[in-house]
Amino acid sequence: MRQPRAMRSAVTALAVFLASTTAWGAESPAPGGALHEMEVMGVQADPQSGAPMVFLRGTQDKRELGMFIGPFEAQAIALPLQGMRPPRPYTHDLMLAALHHLKAKVKRVVITGLRDNTYFADLILDVQGQDVRLDSRPSDAIALALRESAPILAADAAFARSPQSFAPDADERPKP
Repeated sequence: MRQPRAMRSAVTALAVFLASTTAWGAESPAPGGALHEMEVMGVQADPQSGAPMVFLRGTQDKRELGMFIGPFEAQAIALPLQGMRPPRPYTHDLMLAALHHLKAKVKRVVITGLRDNTYFADLILDVQGQDVRLDSRPSDAIALALRESAPILAADAAFARSPQSFAPDADERPKP
């Protein structure tokens, strides 16, 4: 089957972008302190505002991190948590397919910190043996990591002020 011209152009543009980022994408220590491996506990609506949130918990120290996210990102995170694959690719599925086509894969996600009530993350890709670090919204990075079974890490700086008052009780796990 012949690839449409627009698809070839998009894949080529992504390849050029990834190749040009390898110089600044080399590994460097996390600026936000020690890293903690996290597991995604689920997605649920904030009881006060109704806005979707994603909840993560440290695998070792059980620290919790709750982040407000958009409704589309909530769905993108919930689908792999539920083991569901849509019949047609969603945006994150398409991005992952493009990365794989370019011989790249998601290596890990690092939630680096919180500034002005906004969380920041790095998406670390393995591009033909080289690490490439891309700035990302945490929700998009988490959605990609879940699809790739890549680790999700959080720096100490990410725990500066998490809306933990909205986190479910320790016994109650959010519904994906």
